[in-house]
Amino acid sequence: MLTASANSSVPPCPDYRVTHRLHMVAYSLVLAAGLPLNALALWVFLRALRVHSVVSVYMCNLAASDLLFTLSLPVRISYYALHHWPFSDLLCQTAGAVFQTNMYGSCIFLTLINVDRYAAIVHPLRLRHLRRPRVARLLCLGVWALILVFAVPTVLVHRPSPCSYDGGRARLCFESFGDKLWKGGLLPLVLLAEALGFLLPLAAMLYSSGRVFWTLARPDATRSRRRRKTVRLLLANLVIFLLCFVPYNATLAVYGLLRGNLVAAGSEASDRVRQVLMVMVLLASANCVLDPLVYYFSAEGFRNTLRGLGTWHRARTLATNGAQGALAERLTETTCIAGPAPASREPPASSPGGTPLTQRREDSAL
Repeated sequence: MLTASANSSVPPCPDYRVTHRLHMVAYSLVLAAGLPLNALALWVFLRALRVHSVVSVYMCNLAASDLLFTLSLPVRISYYALHHWPFSDLLCQTAGAVFQTNMYGSCIFLTLINVDRYAAIVHPLRLRHLRRPRVARLLCLGVWALILVFAVPTVLVHRPSPCSYDGGRARLCFESFGDKLWKGGLLPLVLLAEALGFLLPLAAMLYSSGRVFWTLARPDATRSRRRRKTVRLLLANLVIFLLCFVPYNATLAVYGLLRGNLVAAGSEASDRVRQVLMVMVLLASANCVLDPLVYYFSAEGFRNTLRGLGTWHRARTLATNGAQGALAERLTETTCIAGPAPASREPPASSPGGTPLTQRREDSAL
């Protein structure tokens, strides 16, 4: 928050307002779409499908990672709306670590889905022991352990940085890491995370997908509906990986080399690369919205479950409306049956005041 009496040693706050507005709008859209989509996907995997298949295990963990990131977006949106960090240091560190956890976790889980298809199609007998839900759960547990280990140093480097603004003092989060930090422990951490969380999954995804496409393109390969589903799933994962993660990680590597003075360039070049990086980070965040589309268009069980939910909801609505209509029809029939009776030749007995002593049942029904 802004405070009085800025310290002369604190650098002035850079003007990031244009970038902040762009991030505020983009993250608001990601939150509005990603939160319900991933919450619904996780519910379908855990409650409806019961996560029986290997691919479902990987998709369930991918949905959990995306949901975790979308839950951290409100504090990011608040920061970009206020242009300074109003919350605690720990919340800034946690939100920064969650982004890195989601990005590298999504890279690995998408790769595991494609590697599973590689094992099922290219080596169905040799690698069948790896295609078991129990093995998949252990692999996912190892992935979570790995990214949580890397989250610890990420938490440490994401402390808010102070700066002076209009004679006061503000704090920035997610940006403005100093040159000393880049030349110290930040650059090795970024390069190691890039190698393990991005380059290795990218190589595995390209290799496994290429082998699957080559196997399915052979003349003796069976042409079935399952083959089309596999191709669709692998293509969707490749598009998400190449669109969301490759531009950001490539730009981040270049920016890290510039800030760490491993590549000779001026401050103007670093600023330009940083501006590109701020746009690429939005592409990396868009995977939270794109992943649920993969579940729907590529996983038949997921799609059938959603259709079943829609059919059940429509049937329940029709049943409710039908019950109300039947009740109204019975009331109408009762009304018609209980119409005015034919006039009797003898007038009914009257009270001294001239009103009937007893009303007919038909009158009370009316």
